Amino acid sequence: MADKLNKKPVTGMKDILPEEMEIRDYVCGIIRSTYAEFGFTQIETPCVESLDNLNCKAGGENEKLIFKIMKRGEKLKIDEAKEENDLADGGLRYDLTVPLVRFYSNHASELPNPFKALQMGNVWRADRPQRGRYRQFMQCDIDILGDASNLAEIELILATTTTLGRIGFKGFEIRINDRRILKGMAAACGFDEASFDDVFIILDKMDKIGRDGVRSELLEAGYAQEGVDKYIGLFEAMEKADDPVQYAIDSLGDRLDAEVADGFKEIISSVRAVGGDHYKLVFDPTLVRGMSYYTGTIFEIAMPEFGGSCGGGGRYDGMVGKFTGQDVPACGFSIGFERIVLLLMESGFKVPGSGDKCAYLLEKGLPADKLNEALKSAEAERADGRQVLVVRMNKNRKFQKEQLNAQGYTEFREYFCEALK
Repeated sequence: MADKLNKKPVTGMKDILPEEMEIRDYVCGIIRSTYAEFGFTQIETPCVESLDNLNCKAGGENEKLIFKIMKRGEKLKIDEAKEENDLADGGLRYDLTVPLVRFYSNHASELPNPFKALQMGNVWRADRPQRGRYRQFMQCDIDILGDASNLAEIELILATTTTLGRIGFKGFEIRINDRRILKGMAAACGFDEASFDDVFIILDKMDKIGRDGVRSELLEAGYAQEGVDKYIGLFEAMEKADDPVQYAIDSLGDRLDAEVADGFKEIISSVRAVGGDHYKLVFDPTLVRGMSYYTGTIFEIAMPEFGGSCGGGGRYDGMVGKFTGQDVPACGFSIGFERIVLLLMESGFKVPGSGDKCAYLLEKGLPADKLNEALKSAEAERADGRQVLVVRMNKNRKFQKEQLNAQGYTEFREYFCEALK
């Protein structure tokens, strides 16, 4: 007997059952309609990009997680290959930002300026699977290209928080910082610019290991006690300050451009003035965001139910220039789609209106006239906007109804051979 095929998905991938698929479709609908109200238009890019693009030093650690695709046909010369690049020339996209920048670079003359883009699609990373993280997962991004003003950040935050509110989330935080503030703080404490990335990697652990843990790791990495103490002291002082943003700006002096400081305060004040009461905008001086392409404002969604980030983004003004040689201002915000769906599933979320479903159960051997009567009745209900399922009746009708009820079918029409009941 031949060996059975593997019925389980590949590690890090998952099958999606109807209940979850219904929620995913609902969330996608809310995302599309809400972002359209803010002027974002949907685009789509291929799931495969050239390895040169994926390895353009814009994806941070994700560049180590690329699923690579072997060359095909005459291009594949295994016997002559000396290194990995001789075997592969493409890979599955690990995010939607690199494909968007390539797309914009290729079509800028055909697009409005500024261009407000919405992307929804799967991405792939050869990462270690864990709760809310898979090797294949959906991303939902909005980006504004061509707008250097603070209005881009304000619109991105307002659009994202409005979307999350309509999905039903409350009590979450949008944490905001600026890479230029991060760099100014590090410089003010005596760290060399060449060490900034290493310092920020340690700082990014603040929520996990606390200030004492960050202090210890910085000292273990060989940084001077005086500079480390001053650095940690800045965060302690900001936490106690009545206005942490103003304290941070004042402490940096001429290390932070006045225009940058005013713009950052404008973003915060405008969002707070317009935003709803279902979330808080919080200045977080420890927020780093791992992507090396961020050049200015950065933000992140923190949901207490998840205990971690459920999305984020920021300004990345230098990326388009990697393709065109000319920089274009750009800013984006990504919703952690899979984590949001996970939270909805765990909370027992039901799609509004999903309970208004009707199932027609038809006994086997039903005469043609009764079959046609049932089908016409079902069509009439569908024309009225109702979801109607027509299926054959099982022997165990009670169990069949229980299964259908679990799928949201609350009414049943039963057609028997001898009479309608």
